[in-house]
Amino acid sequence: MSFSLHGIPVSRGIAIGRAYLIAPAALDVDHYLVEPHQIEGELERFRAALKAVQTELERLNEDLAADAPSEVGAFIHVHTMILNDAMLVQETMDLVRTRRYNVEWALTEQLERLSRHFDDIEDEYLRERKADIQQVVERILKALAGAPCAASLVGDAATGQASEEMIVVAHDISPADMLQFKTQTFQGFVTDLGGRTSHTAIVARSLGIPAAVGVQHASALIRQDDLIIVDGDHGIVIVDPAPIVLEEYTYRQSEKLLEQKKLQRLKFSPTQTLCGHKIALCANIELPEDARAAVDAGAVGVGLFRTEFLFMNQKGGLPEEEEQFAAYRQAVELMGGLPVTIRTIDVGADKPLDAMSGDGYETAPNPALGLRAIRWSLSEPQMFLTQLRAILRASAYGQVRILVPMLAHAQEIDQTLDLIHEAKRQLDEAGLTYDPGVRIGAMIEIPAAAIALPLFLKRLDFLSIGTNDLIQYTLAIDRADNSVAHLYDPLHPAVLHLIAFTLREAKRVGVPVSICGEMAGDPQLTRLLLGMGLTEFSMHPSQLLEVKQEILRADLRALEKPVADVLAAFEPGELQAALKRVAEV
Repeated sequence: MSFSLHGIPVSRGIAIGRAYLIAPAALDVDHYLVEPHQIEGELERFRAALKAVQTELERLNEDLAADAPSEVGAFIHVHTMILNDAMLVQETMDLVRTRRYNVEWALTEQLERLSRHFDDIEDEYLRERKADIQQVVERILKALAGAPCAASLVGDAATGQASEEMIVVAHDISPADMLQFKTQTFQGFVTDLGGRTSHTAIVARSLGIPAAVGVQHASALIRQDDLIIVDGDHGIVIVDPAPIVLEEYTYRQSEKLLEQKKLQRLKFSPTQTLCGHKIALCANIELPEDARAAVDAGAVGVGLFRTEFLFMNQKGGLPEEEEQFAAYRQAVELMGGLPVTIRTIDVGADKPLDAMSGDGYETAPNPALGLRAIRWSLSEPQMFLTQLRAILRASAYGQVRILVPMLAHAQEIDQTLDLIHEAKRQLDEAGLTYDPGVRIGAMIEIPAAAIALPLFLKRLDFLSIGTNDLIQYTLAIDRADNSVAHLYDPLHPAVLHLIAFTLREAKRVGVPVSICGEMAGDPQLTRLLLGMGLTEFSMHPSQLLEVKQEILRADLRALEKPVADVLAAFEPGELQAALKRVAEV
C-alpha cells in the first residue's frame, strides 16, 4: 500500500531505492545493584567498552578519505571528546562506586542527567548536540553487550547482493556511522529525529545526499526493503509509490543530476545579476577547517564563523586564548586573504558548558529570553575579553570582522565596544599585533533591534540579519517545538517588513548588510531578497551554486514592482500571488 510521510527537508535532491533499516541500541537496559566486591570488575567492563569504542572511532578517522567533507571528521572528533569527557565517564563510574549501579544503569542515568541540561538550550544548533552524547552512549552500550555497531551492519549491506540502491532509514544516525554511508550503495537518509541543524542534516548537505529528517515514526512504519522515494526538496518520503509516481520521480531525479553537473561550471564565474550588479556569496562555517570547503565552493569570504563549537566539551573550563587564537588564525589563513566574519560566542547561562556548572547559574524559566549570547558575554567580561583578544590577534593574518549576536539595547552596544577597546589596549601593552581597523558588526535577530535600527547604524560598521532567530522572535515560535513548527514562516509579512526595513535603512546611510540565516541559502527566496536590496548572502557552502544560478538569472529592475507587491500584501492569497510573480520574473 502506497503512503507518504512528511518531515523536514534538509538536503536537496531525490533518492529512489530500497529501505535499509538501522535499529538503535536499546537504552532500556537492565537495572540491578552489584555487590561491593563486584564494583571493580564492573568498572573494568566499562573501561574495556570505552577502549573498544575509542579504537572504533580511531579506525573511522584513519579510514577518512582525503576528499571527505570536514564536517564528518569534525563530528568524529566531537564524539571522541565526549567519550573522554569527565561529565560522562567519571560521573558514570562514581554512580557505580557510590550507588552500586550496574554500569549500563549508571551510564543511562548519567545520560538522562546530561539530556535535561540540553533540553533547556534555546540555540537550536547546540540543543541538537544532545544527540551526539546519546549516540556515544549507544556505542558504549553496544560494546558492553558485544553487539555489532551500525557501521558493521552497513558493511554487511554494502557487500550484499542487492541490485537496487538503498536508502538508510533510522530513528537517528550518528555522524561516525554516516561516514560509512559514503558509498554508491546508499543514496539517501530518512530519520525520525533531527532538524535543519542536526548532525544528520549537516553531514547530508556536505555529502550532497538527499535527506529528510524529523519524519516521525518513519523507522516504525517503513519496512525493510520497502521501495521508497526521498524528496529532499520538500521533506517527503513516499513508500511503495504507484508506477506513475515512480516514473515521475525517476525523471525528476535524472533532471536534477544533470542540473548539478551544469552548476559546477558556475563555481568560479563572477556573481552578478543580468543588469550588472555584483553580489557577494559567503559561507557559514562551524570549525576552522570548514574554510577549505568555503574556498572550494567559490565563496568570497566567511560571512559567519560560529565559535560555539570551540567552547563545547572543554575539560577544566573554557578554551584558553592561545587555543582560540590558533583556531581563528587557521580559518583566516585558509581563506587566503578573503574576509572572515567571526561571531562572538552565542551561548548563555543555560548552556551546558562545563565551566559554568557550580557557579550559581540556573536554568532560566524561558531560555529563549534569558541570559544568552551577548548578554552572557557581558556578564562574564574576562571570558569575553579573552575571546576578543584572540579574534583581534587573528586579524593580523588576514581580513577579520567581529560580529556580535543578540544585541538590542544601546548600552549593550556601548559596553561591547568598550570591551573591544579594552582588549586592544591589553594587546598593545603586551606588544601583540592586530588590525586596529577591525570592523565591528551586529546580528539583527531581535525585532527590537530592527525597529530601533538607528542605534546600530550610528555605532557599528556592518550588520548581519540572522533570519532564523528573527523569525522565531517575531512570530513567538519555538523552531524545535513540533506542535507549533507549522507556524514558523519566513514569508510572514511581519518578517518580510523587518528585513526590508533593515536593508533599506542601512543602504540609505551606507552601512553594509548581509543575511546569514537559512533564508540566504534558499534559492526559492533569492530573487525576493535581491529585490529587497540584499547584496551579500552567507550560507552553507553546498548551497552556494544554486543560489548563484538564481542571481545570474535575476534582473533587479524587473524585480522592483513584484517585490513591492509582496511587501504591500498581507492577505495570504495576495501574498502567494505576488510571490509567484517574483519567481516568474
